[in-house]
Amino acid sequence: MEKIVITNAVGIHAKQLEKDNSIIKGKDFYFGKIKEKLPQQELRCNSIISYLADRLNLESINPDKTGIVIATTNAGIEEYTNTFNKHYAELGNPAEFLKNYLHLNSFACSVSTACSSGIKAFVLAKQLLEENVCTSVIVGGVDPIASTPSYGFNALEVFSDEKTNPFSVNRSGMNIGEAGALFILKKNTEGIRILGIGETSDAYHSATPDPIGEQAARAIELALTQAQISAKGIDYINLHGTGTIANDIMEANAVYKIFQDKVPSSSTKPITGHCLGAAASIEAYFCYKILKGEIKAPKHIYDGYYDPQLPPINIANEDFGNVNICMNNAFGFGGTNAVMIMGN
Repeated sequence: MEKIVITNAVGIHAKQLEKDNSIIKGKDFYFGKIKEKLPQQELRCNSIISYLADRLNLESINPDKTGIVIATTNAGIEEYTNTFNKHYAELGNPAEFLKNYLHLNSFACSVSTACSSGIKAFVLAKQLLEENVCTSVIVGGVDPIASTPSYGFNALEVFSDEKTNPFSVNRSGMNIGEAGALFILKKNTEGIRILGIGETSDAYHSATPDPIGEQAARAIELALTQAQISAKGIDYINLHGTGTIANDIMEANAVYKIFQDKVPSSSTKPITGHCLGAAASIEAYFCYKILKGEIKAPKHIYDGYYDPQLPPINIANEDFGNVNICMNNAFGFGGTNAVMIMGN
């Protein structure tokens, strides 16, 4: 099996959740907003992308053999809402922009499979390398905050007017955030390895996950099989952990089925918010930094009252180091499940 590795990565995300009543007019909800000054581009998604691209080490890439795969769900939908320029809403915008911004001449596309998009983008990037279409791939994800999907989530009654509280008995919903991350993938060199990826579909409901978590658990098993490791080999799980009633039931069932209470786990969405198409991308970036030893695996941030109706997974109560293998969970609308295992 060829070794697929991340040689370089950059990310940007909110550092905390703050109340805002301008996105859903007249209602205060918590959002995770990027505070850094971004380059001026026509679309905010491309402002985030150019900010990241300017910080990515591109010295060793071949412009004619470097592909681009970008996960997104919002792209320029906010700018479309304000101008009715239909081109702003095209999901291919971030990938096309990055290709032109970096003067590349190879494959470029966006991937949009709801909240699993970030890991699905890695699947395609990995295939491009394995099939020798590209010698390197810039893969990642970006989603800015947008009012249209925010109104949609509010209509579904999954928004919380409190900070998200994953796996708590008091959880009441999610908060939206914005983020972006870019990774350079190559094969058979040094870096953080993509050990295994598992993909499944619930075929259960258009918006609600299967509460049993059968296919989510199977995605974990497929990732472990591809990585050729057992459940005992995982040192840390970055949970999808949205803080909604339905997601946390499903994910706790899936994780417990494979790991019981043996592997420390946490959700980073209480810091960043749920970044939708970029959620798995920014969470993969956290795993990358953990594996590089640049940060510790983070403790789970919630009110401390674990829901007794959920199976007792191992919720990390403090930051910790010595992590060699991470697992990143991503579960999206329509029952799209993706799990990625990364390691040194």
